[in-house]
Amino acid sequence: MSSQDKKPAIQPVKFALWAGFASIIMMFVSLTSAYVVRQSAGNWLEFKLPSVFLYSSFVILLSSVTLHMSYAGFKKGNEISYKLFLVATMALALMFIMFQYQGWTEMRHIGVDLNGNPSGSFVYVISGLHAAHVLGGIGILVVALMQAFSLKYEVTPRRILRFQLTTQYWHFVDILWIYLFIFFLIQR
Repeated sequence: MSSQDKKPAIQPVKFALWAGFASIIMMFVSLTSAYVVRQSAGNWLEFKLPSVFLYSSFVILLSSVTLHMSYAGFKKGNEISYKLFLVATMALALMFIMFQYQGWTEMRHIGVDLNGNPSGSFVYVISGLHAAHVLGGIGILVVALMQAFSLKYEVTPRRILRFQLTTQYWHFVDILWIYLFIFFLIQR
């Protein structure tokens, strides 16, 4: 076998996705580090994180489960399971965004707004940036749904790769939110 016949150890698109993950991780580590540093400087408003953020955490965890079940159904040739759990994932993703918005609204109602004390500003910015990444994931889910319902059902290497990328991104934003939620709870 010649060197030209060898497949790369990792698909270039997977490598690009994981490189993107690395940069996103660095951004959120920087933001959470800045949070800790600024908190220790004083003039920090202590407030209870709205409980709706806990609900959003359960919802995004459940959405990862449903997406995994959709992917498993796709690979096993179970078209109904594939489509049903993909639709469920989209519904849960939209519910997560709704809960995040509700959490921000509750923060505003208790007097914690974006332009107020830095403690609230950090929560808004960090959770808002995460929500932006979830919205990107929702865009990806829209494409996956369009393909699920408009293309002939076939399990091909190309479609498996696309679905793997979708699930990896979604699981990433899920794990990222759990990290952020736990971080916010610990810092209170």
